[in-house]
Amino acid sequence: MLGVKFVLTDDSREFIQSGQPKFSYAFHPIADELFICAKQLLFESGLKDQEIQVTAFNEMPAFFTTTRFSAMPFDPFAASFYMVSRYEEYLPTIYDSHHRFEAHHCLAYNNGFLQKPVVNIWAYAIRDLLKLKFPELLFLKRQYKYHSTIDIDNAWAFKQKGLVRTVGGYLKSLSQLDFKAISQRSKVLLGFEKDPYDTYDFQLEIQHKYNLKTLYFILFATYGKNDKNVPITSRKFCELIKSISDNAEVGIHPSYGSNYSQDRLPKEIKRLSKVLNREITKSRQHFLKLSFPETYHHLLELGITDDYTMGFASEIGFRAGICDSFNFYDLDLESETKLRIHPFQVMDASLRYYMMIDVDDAINKIKPIIEEVKKVDGTFMSLWHNESLSNVSPWEGWRNVYEQTVMEAVGS
Repeated sequence: MLGVKFVLTDDSREFIQSGQPKFSYAFHPIADELFICAKQLLFESGLKDQEIQVTAFNEMPAFFTTTRFSAMPFDPFAASFYMVSRYEEYLPTIYDSHHRFEAHHCLAYNNGFLQKPVVNIWAYAIRDLLKLKFPELLFLKRQYKYHSTIDIDNAWAFKQKGLVRTVGGYLKSLSQLDFKAISQRSKVLLGFEKDPYDTYDFQLEIQHKYNLKTLYFILFATYGKNDKNVPITSRKFCELIKSISDNAEVGIHPSYGSNYSQDRLPKEIKRLSKVLNREITKSRQHFLKLSFPETYHHLLELGITDDYTMGFASEIGFRAGICDSFNFYDLDLESETKLRIHPFQVMDASLRYYMMIDVDDAINKIKPIIEEVKKVDGTFMSLWHNESLSNVSPWEGWRNVYEQTVMEAVGS
């Protein structure tokens, strides 16, 4: 992260004789060098409950505290590894109704630092320590970045749903005496009104206005209880996907059902690849369903190189404590993989459905997250949906929140 070339040695003689800037990471100092005391975590194999007490050091959260002889009173490498590897998500826990690791059970949430990119903060603290000791040492000049991502779970509210689903929609509205929905569906199907989820012109306008590179994830799956996009046989749907790919990158949005049937995702990837006539290498799980390490094992088997699921559904913030991408480290196999993980920090549904944030207060929740990322020259990533840009119930006003977010994110 700091852009410094380095070598590792476990030979104390080589270390002592070296005239290069150096520090030791061990249980005890070797001589009178810059010394960071290590905890046991990085020297262990297997998994076990870790006794963690969070304290404060120079106004930043810290855990895995060490001796007073250390240049830092905690082990930043063990703490970073614990956060980024998602160690706690391998341990027995209570899951939510979708069998997801719950944000409210994580270390960061329960100790008040979920909205801090602690790993980036610790990295900069190490940089400052090294600069003080070795003024000649040069570090990479990092640049803050913003990535806008959009999930398409339901391309249209009323169009291209097929006869059975359309009739079912009418009957459901009728049973609820929802004559407004009946009228709106009829106007859309007769061509008198635009489908409310058809926000693609607005998305393109925002891309051009703010010079955004947007990444889309398409749910391209067989219909199911939690997979209710337009039928994959719809010619209009395939044309929409091709149109989106003319101006943005497109990845797969693995279906909810693919978590319970291993043969589904290969088919979904193959179908989307055929529509786009290109290889599919990027992915984000529908419903953010992520099980360690099974989900990532499956993605690796299918040739996915980059995943964008790393974030919580119920809270905004830094699930892995970091705002840089990183390679997935498999704790079960004790090895680094080639799968690149790209964390996001803010999702529309988190604010609207889980946190119950009012549209007028939403940007006030988002701004501090963006500022935290800018402080450490990291990457801020937002997750929006085409339907939340519709300005119809329950998303009135959220189109404006999205543009405000973009304005804040692209600003210096």
